[in-house]
Amino acid sequence: MAEKDADHEANAYHQSEELKRQKKIKRLKYFGIFIVFQVIVITIFSLTVMKAKTPKLKLANNVYIQTLTYSPTTPSFDMSFVTQVRVRNPNWGPFKFRDGTVVFTYQGVVVGQVYIPNGKVGLRSTKKITVLVNVNSNALPSKSALGNELSNGLLLLTSTAELKGKVELMLIMKTKKTAELACSMVFNLVARSLQNLDCN
Repeated sequence: MAEKDADHEANAYHQSEELKRQKKIKRLKYFGIFIVFQVIVITIFSLTVMKAKTPKLKLANNVYIQTLTYSPTTPSFDMSFVTQVRVRNPNWGPFKFRDGTVVFTYQGVVVGQVYIPNGKVGLRSTKKITVLVNVNSNALPSKSALGNELSNGLLLLTSTAELKGKVELMLIMKTKKTAELACSMVFNLVARSLQNLDCN
């Protein structure tokens, strides 16, 4: 009888130890799954939210010509127009930028420029800055190509700009970024409108 009791106690002890061992294995499995899940979450977070992207800078299509005089025979042009400079911030944190200048050129010669004051774009948003631009042919050394263009009622300009600043992520990480603008614009002088705008 005593032998049966001893066997029974031994079996109960082994079963209890086996249960404890299985619980330990289960806990370790859950802990391992939790660690893997955390690594995946942190990796996704660091590749998306915590990765600073370069803000975009471009001109809007809605250009309104205010004043325009041009002569294919002289040849010359003088024009003012209102447009928007748009700074798009794709990041999960604000982009603070220093002041800059949008430069307008005709065949590589500066024909006008407009000042952009320093500012801030909120997370995943776009700041629209309305500007009045004045361009003219006064600085052009040779105007033979211009005469041909103006006789067709067209004017092709290019515009470039850089806005240097910092993207701030999670209030701790600051990364230097530069938003760049490079656009070509074709004005239809007869219709007094922007015919085509192409920004990279």
